Amino acid sequence: MLTLASKLKRDEGVKAGRPPGGPSDSSHRVSIRDRLLIKEVAELEANLPSTCKASFPDENKLHHFQLAVSPDEGYYQSGTFHFEIDVPEAYNMVPPKVKCQTRIWHPNIAETGEICLSLLREHSIDGTGWAPTRTLKDVVWGLNSLFTDLLNFDDPLNIDAAEHHLRDKEDFRNKVQDYIKHYAR
Repeated sequence: MLTLASKLKRDEGVKAGRPPGGPSDSSHRVSIRDRLLIKEVAELEANLPSTCKASFPDENKLHHFQLAVSPDEGYYQSGTFHFEIDVPEAYNMVPPKVKCQTRIWHPNIAETGEICLSLLREHSIDGTGWAPTRTLKDVVWGLNSLFTDLLNFDDPLNIDAAEHHLRDKEDFRNKVQDYIKHYAR
């Protein structure tokens, strides 16, 4: 990732080195979002949890990337879960859009991929939602923690999964393992 950030910085410098008074080409301007992402991708690379792997399908588009989370403890420890992260142009005033690409039986992730993680909320009553001071590192660490300490059965998105856990923890564990076997290997 550091080489990716370096490449984009270098490309930005080349674009900025155009002769003064030349034609203004908006395609050569680097957005505020992209400037932030150059810095944040380098920081993310240096602070990525050992259970996570980030990949950028297009090295020129830091605003779109994938994250693979392979928990090393808890209910989900034998699976690998893939997330798609899109950073909107209005970033860092709004949070990235995140979707789980792996079907999962989880109280905070719907089977269709929607995610309940407070820091991804644009507006939050309790103050734990998105703020411009948050970074991609916070998003990645938050997603990683959904499989351990942020696993929340009391405020579920997938109510059926949370109720299943409440009714029968062992059967819940078996269903999680069945989903991992079929979707998360």
